[in-house]
Amino acid sequence: MMIDKEILKKQIIYRSTHRGTKEMDILLGNFVKKYIDRFNNDDLLDLEKLLFVDDEILYRWYYGKKNSKIIPNNKVFKLLKNFKL
Repeated sequence: MMIDKEILKKQIIYRSTHRGTKEMDILLGNFVKKYIDRFNNDDLLDLEKLLFVDDEILYRWYYGKKNSKIIPNNKVFKLLKNFKL
């Protein structure tokens, strides 16, 4: 599958900063800005999948309140878990 990397990156940047909750906009927006240019195509697709996970599930997982089977164990999610604002 051929992806247009620049279009995907723009979509990811937009989605990461327009989540619906201010806390997740800040967390994901800053995470994406820091790492997006370091990611290869597979990482970008994993990041895109991350943005489809519900804010409440991501919030609980990030802050260690609850593990989730929805959260895959890949490079992008590991970087997010260790990301500090």
